Amino acid sequence: MREIYTPDGIKWQYLHGVPDPSLVSPDAYEHDAALLARPGQAEIQLDLISDYGSNIALYPAFQAYFRDSQVPLLATWGAHDAIFVPAGALAFQRDLPEAEVHLLPTGHFALETHASRIAALIRDFLARSLTS
Repeated sequence: MREIYTPDGIKWQYLHGVPDPSLVSPDAYEHDAALLARPGQAEIQLDLISDYGSNIALYPAFQAYFRDSQVPLLATWGAHDAIFVPAGALAFQRDLPEAEVHLLPTGHFALETHASRIAALIRDFLARSLTS
């Protein structure tokens, strides 16, 4: 996992699955690389990843909440995200059949390439959801 926090690994997270890498500002991954290069930061990130299993243990409670509440849900997701794969977004619809899932033609950091589209989806979703 340490490789993911190297400058090349960080750049990969931003560019993998992005059809046009020129849409991603190098400032984004260079800034992250600089922040993660600070002493102790790689270890903090590795601790977070090693604890991810505790999130999975909570999934049944989240799923029960979704089934019981039928809360409105919007998921905008990179269709080519190799970190949080699209099946994760589509899974919301098992418990929330009305969930809106938009798989955008991009990778993990969808806002880097689709900020305007995501903002429009959020505005539309909120306009409909807050009036219901």
